[in-house]
Amino acid sequence: MCAINKFKTGEKIMLVTTAPHMLIQDDTRKIMWSVNMALVPAFLMSLYFFGLGAFLITITSIITCCLTEYLCCLIMKKENSIFDGSAVLTGILLAFNLPSNIPLWMVAIGGVVSIAVVKMLFGGLGCNIFNPALVGRAFLLACYPVAMTTWPIPRAMAGITGPTPLGIVKEKLTVALPGYWDLFIGNHGGSLGETSALFLLLGGAFLLFRKIITWHIPVSFIGTAALLFWIFGGKGWFNGDPLFAILTGGIMLGAIFMATDLVTSPLTKKGQLIFGCGIGVLTCLIRLKGGYPEGVSYSILIMNTTVPLIDRYIK
Repeated sequence: MCAINKFKTGEKIMLVTTAPHMLIQDDTRKIMWSVNMALVPAFLMSLYFFGLGAFLITITSIITCCLTEYLCCLIMKKENSIFDGSAVLTGILLAFNLPSNIPLWMVAIGGVVSIAVVKMLFGGLGCNIFNPALVGRAFLLACYPVAMTTWPIPRAMAGITGPTPLGIVKEKLTVALPGYWDLFIGNHGGSLGETSALFLLLGGAFLLFRKIITWHIPVSFIGTAALLFWIFGGKGWFNGDPLFAILTGGIMLGAIFMATDLVTSPLTKKGQLIFGCGIGVLTCLIRLKGGYPEGVSYSILIMNTTVPLIDRYIK
């Protein structure tokens, strides 16, 4: 619950909220800025592969999210919250889920939807039930499907586009797939922040070291997806390529930075394992049987709706 009552006792202001409560050493600002720092390596790699477009999209997304949150705080007569780092984080994650050639005005629309509709309309940080950046991406994909599925070739001349590895497999195109090394470092088509598994893992290691996230959601998500793609992802059973599956699309970004969102994920370790496994199952189902080559975003959003039930029954 997000209802908060404040009262003064001497010099201190006490906050009274409903259970469950968690005692942690870091405050919200430290956590959010730590996650922002963890995304820096992947951002630098996106600049290397996608150039100026990655920079402009990320900056536009951050500015739009911060400005939208500031205006919402004014309208709602709430304390200004843009310096806690959560709006910046939403802006970065939204940008990471976009192609590097999408028009900037579309990026701005996605930022407004992410903050105004998904976050502030529900009461602000801690009250939203869906991951704001993923809803912004889903909204843009529904409204502008062509712009959201046109992928520039990394380090290529401006205007050259091509399919993503998942698109090649889904459409059964006669195009050579990138090697595992290119998939690992990010030298392939995709959203600007999801391609480099190496630098996403570096950011995830930092978050684990800082104890901001635990291993339960990333490992259960990636492990479930790898197992199912190995069983069902090839011709016949047990002939799939799990390494290709987890290095392509948004699995790494989703597992480390999106599914582990403290607000929209379960509180208990057992609940987090169930949550991660559910995302892995849905991702596999959408990729193999659905119309989209990718399914991470929708899988996380669907599982976001189950979090209250998981928290209620897994205590």
